[in-house]
Amino acid sequence: MTTPLRERTTPAGTPAPGPRLSAGDRLLPVWIAAAMAAGLILGRLVTGLSGWLSAVKVGQTSLPIALGLLAMMYPVLAKVRYHEVRRVTADKRMMSASLVLNWVIGPALMFALAWLLLPDQPAYRTGVILVGLARCIAMVLIWNDLARGDREMAAILVALNAFFQVLAYAALAVFYLRLLPGWLGLEQSSLNVSIGAIAATVAIFLGIPLVAGYLTRVAGERARGRDWYERTFLPRLSPVALYGLLFTVVVLFALQGKTITARPLDVARIALPLLAYFTLMWFGAAALGRRLHLTYPRTTTLAFSAASNDFELAIAVAIGVFGATSGQALAGVVGPLIEVPVLLALVYAALWARTHLHWKEETQ
Repeated sequence: MTTPLRERTTPAGTPAPGPRLSAGDRLLPVWIAAAMAAGLILGRLVTGLSGWLSAVKVGQTSLPIALGLLAMMYPVLAKVRYHEVRRVTADKRMMSASLVLNWVIGPALMFALAWLLLPDQPAYRTGVILVGLARCIAMVLIWNDLARGDREMAAILVALNAFFQVLAYAALAVFYLRLLPGWLGLEQSSLNVSIGAIAATVAIFLGIPLVAGYLTRVAGERARGRDWYERTFLPRLSPVALYGLLFTVVVLFALQGKTITARPLDVARIALPLLAYFTLMWFGAAALGRRLHLTYPRTTTLAFSAASNDFELAIAVAIGVFGATSGQALAGVVGPLIEVPVLLALVYAALWARTHLHWKEETQ
């Protein structure tokens, strides 16, 4: 398998207008679809597999999933040019737009879609709202990297989302599940969420690969220089992220394979608000980036950071509060079932826009 979406470069080393996809890259949807199918089949046919995969956990997360997420995130964070952090954070429009999209518009939109499309399904509705409150700190880095977004900005936005997640997730859950429904005369849901558990989840799935990626870049550049690090080492490391993604997808769907295949109509109903959410958030954020005259890399990063969600946190909260067999937990599991293929399709939409639309020129 090849590294994701290889990029043409000019003699000066700057990206050419369009990406060049290798045969392996063009088959990426096939790999992911095969991983999803393999997970569903394994979970359905192999007796006791779900119990074995869940036997050892990191917090509320299965150890195999935890390892897959770490393998998925580490290579991407090793690519980040940390010395450019000050430059990327100077874009106040980008930072402000991302915070509003992630912490104001995103949760409100998911709340509205959940009540509009699941009015008679309180458990599924609650699970979908929990997904909307969990801003992405993992797979967004993969989608952003595939679509040639701003890698440094993506790392900053992921760190900001992690910080706000620790501070705000529990409070937002109470607001959207108890307070706002009460004010609107709707059914309320009870929820007790540990801020400490959220902080631990964020520390594991963002903190560990972030520190590892930073130390790898510092050590590599000191030992062999930046040119060797970026032209020789990173191309060898990059496939690990894709392997981690595929492994995570297999394990995740193996854990819930029986539930998903036994209740297809329920899965379809849960999928509707999620599909609408991912699509509306991505295109809305992309339109906002165009309106703000952002460059293609930053518009892409803004769109994927707004449209992605931290399904691991949502699943962990749903399981911890409502139980592993609850409707809320099923809604959390359906999240990546919809997000993975939809966001992958949006990667190709972004690459098409990169080539066919006019973008503001990048400045160093």
